[in-house]
Amino acid sequence: MPAQYIVLIVFAAILLFILIVLIASIKIVRQAESFVVERLGKYHATWGTGVHFLVPILNHIAGIVSLKEQVLDFPPQPVITKDNVTMQIDTVIYFQITDPKNYIYGVERPINAIENLTATTLRNIIGEIDLDEALTSREFINSKMRTILDDATDPWGVKVIRVELKNIIPPKDIREAMEKQMRAEREKRETVLVAEGEKQALILRAEGYKESKILEAEADKKAKILAAEAEAEAIRVKQQAEADGIRFINESKPGPELLQIKSLEALVKVADGQSTKIIIPSELQSVASIATTISEIVKEKPKK
Repeated sequence: MPAQYIVLIVFAAILLFILIVLIASIKIVRQAESFVVERLGKYHATWGTGVHFLVPILNHIAGIVSLKEQVLDFPPQPVITKDNVTMQIDTVIYFQITDPKNYIYGVERPINAIENLTATTLRNIIGEIDLDEALTSREFINSKMRTILDDATDPWGVKVIRVELKNIIPPKDIREAMEKQMRAEREKRETVLVAEGEKQALILRAEGYKESKILEAEADKKAKILAAEAEAEAIRVKQQAEADGIRFINESKPGPELLQIKSLEALVKVADGQSTKIIIPSELQSVASIATTISEIVKEKPKK
């Protein structure tokens, strides 16, 4: 093979290598990512979104960091409460990298460091409270853990956004005791509700009986009042009629004969009773014959 062909092949190979190196040196940083670049083993720059050129041999990408919010779900950790109850708690951490440089150079294996820090922080917090408080104070535990973890991870370029206790698993015997307690509480509430219902029913029944008696008494009272008013009205009408009759007689100026007749009528009424003796006033002596006739009539009447 001629020498000029060998030179051309070598030259073409060199050009191809340079082209490949240049293409490989062009780096595109995507959205929500960040590149940490070193130059000769020392931190050089942090590249944001866009196109960047990496100088071959001199520059090196130390790490690619995601700026998105990330979630770490840690396995259950054994913790001991203040009243010496051992239980399992698993946590979920929501965090975001705010400083890629500190994240790369701040701590070795950041995720593992966050996991260990979460476990120790959780043990410290749970160790200060008892079992009942641990089961009912999730918000307090979450808030306290988030504050402690955020302060501790700040030098690592990490922002802890939220901490959630996903599961709290007490020992089996504690769970059984809690179930029995809950069952007893439910039965107690049921008994109380039944008793309250019966009590309310008795109260309503008594109130209904009371109301009926009150209404019955009021109705009887009104009936008696109406009867008394009717009787009083009848007496008033009768007396008014008698008064009108007397006034009419007085106005008509009756003579002695009429008065004697009225007296005889009264005598007839008296004779109609059970009396056996009748005393006739002297003023009626003139009408003795009429009285004799009336007496005979009375004797002939059948006894009642």
